Amino acid sequence: MKKIIGVYRNQNMHWVGDGFPVKNLFSYDRLGQAISPFLLLDYAAPYHFSPTTQQHGVGSHPHRGFETVTLAYKGEVTHKDSAGGGGTIKTGDVQWMTAGAGLVHEEFHSPEFAKSGGLFEMVQLWVNLPAADKMTAPKYQAIAAQDIPVIELEDDAGYIRVIAGRYIADHAEQVGPATTHSPVNVWDGELKAEHVHHLHVPVDHTVLVVVLAGEMQLNGAQHVQDSSIVMFAKDGEAEIQLEALQDSKFLVLTGQPLNEPIQGYGPFVMNSKDEIIQAFNDFNSGKFGEIPVTA
Repeated sequence: MKKIIGVYRNQNMHWVGDGFPVKNLFSYDRLGQAISPFLLLDYAAPYHFSPTTQQHGVGSHPHRGFETVTLAYKGEVTHKDSAGGGGTIKTGDVQWMTAGAGLVHEEFHSPEFAKSGGLFEMVQLWVNLPAADKMTAPKYQAIAAQDIPVIELEDDAGYIRVIAGRYIADHAEQVGPATTHSPVNVWDGELKAEHVHHLHVPVDHTVLVVVLAGEMQLNGAQHVQDSSIVMFAKDGEAEIQLEALQDSKFLVLTGQPLNEPIQGYGPFVMNSKDEIIQAFNDFNSGKFGEIPVTA
């Protein structure tokens, strides 16, 4: 089995805008190349919002050089961007936004969710773009829950969804609907208490298991609580054992490391300081465009 090289837990919550109460579970400014091609993951654990007529979320802000992936577990988010992308993701849906050369976007609770209120639970993942693709045209993928393949585990133990990449089990392969710029797997799922499941992952990938909720034991020895990430060695092994001590919700992220310099500042992630300065100049001169105003 793959060797575990680190377990990190964060229970401290902070607000992103006024609509996203999140725990940052990993970030490139702390872990750098060890998590490449992934950059950051924020988990908005279940949080109850009261009904309101006000708009809650994050207003217009820019990005360049990477992709944001938003997984909606509870609640709804409406997105709009300067490249013409937009839509509302609901429970079970995924939004995959390629910022590429640069765009401006906003994310708010949908009017319907704001009006009714209720539990809100989301994950936002940042995936780095290879240097050759950092200035690619922006793109927006709205992935509906019904378009995500679901693998039902034996003995009614739970399930795994294949959002991006390929999942191979029992000689059968499922391919996720998201298109990516480098080899990446994004799987999420649930495992019921007292059940065990074995995962096979690419041997040359960075591998992270994110335990969002519940309590698990990995590889028969490592106890992992909620709001934690587990990092694995690139040791040529391909198997991970998941065991749920309580009903658990998790994410599995694997990706081929980019092995390129990472230079980030705020909403921009590039390969050099000069490119960051250029991103600010381009944004300030209006090259990222504007979000269309709708009546």
